[in-house]
Amino acid sequence: MIRAVLDANVLISAVLSTKGSPAAILACWQEGRLEIVVSEAILKETERVIHYPRIQGHYQLSEEKIERFLGLLRRYAILSEPQEQIDVVQADPSDNRYLEAAMAGEASYVVSGDRHLLDLQRYRDIQILAPNEFMTFLKLERKG
Repeated sequence: MIRAVLDANVLISAVLSTKGSPAAILACWQEGRLEIVVSEAILKETERVIHYPRIQGHYQLSEEKIERFLGLLRRYAILSEPQEQIDVVQADPSDNRYLEAAMAGEASYVVSGDRHLLDLQRYRDIQILAPNEFMTFLKLERKG
């Protein structure tokens, strides 16, 4: 089974719009075609970002919807507990949390739109892909 860490922006994009690669990736997860790995740090960042005034001002997500989404992640995603702290992404150290979660959760992919992560392309055995690239990979996997 494919395991992936989705960054907070990918997770939130999937909640905000039913169109696009982030929503399609979440649908694949819900269909059981992949496993999503999260950590407490990722859940906290997702909750923090989804409450940004510009997001709330534009989308006006109810607390109920936010809590339901975070609850689904807590319940059905694989919760990794990173033991190793890394310092690979110097420009934005918080991005290291995604790599740490991937290592601890034995994920093969980190899916992100963040340039700091995407510029790495790979860390150890973890491939870093943009959402549309990961969705293309999932489609090819399904055919194969």
